Amino acid sequence: MNIIEKTDEEIFALAKPLWRDLVKSSNEGKYGEFVRNFSSSFALAMDQVAAGHQFANSELARNLADDADALGIIRRGEHVTVLYRQRSTKKPGEWLGRLVLGYEDGKVRIFGASIF
Repeated sequence: MNIIEKTDEEIFALAKPLWRDLVKSSNEGKYGEFVRNFSSSFALAMDQVAAGHQFANSELARNLADDADALGIIRRGEHVTVLYRQRSTKKPGEWLGRLVLGYEDGKVRIFGASIF
């Protein structure tokens, strides 16, 4: 099944625990847990040294609020992008979170994730 065929509600239900786990592992600086649901291609593209530096030096990456507001879904090809309004526990303001999901070997995997 192509993930773009799922309803918004189904996609949000799949994305919510994945985003929650990314926020938790980012706040804790746990690289192994952070990448555990990544697609193989995304995991290979992640530089462990750069990610570790981000965890160690980014106030935002280590202080993400547990609650995020799902804003919408963009469907393209074999992937969906779920957009979130993300807040920090230490920095005022809001950020845009992006979570790209698709199937790999029959499982929903993360093909991209970022906060702007």
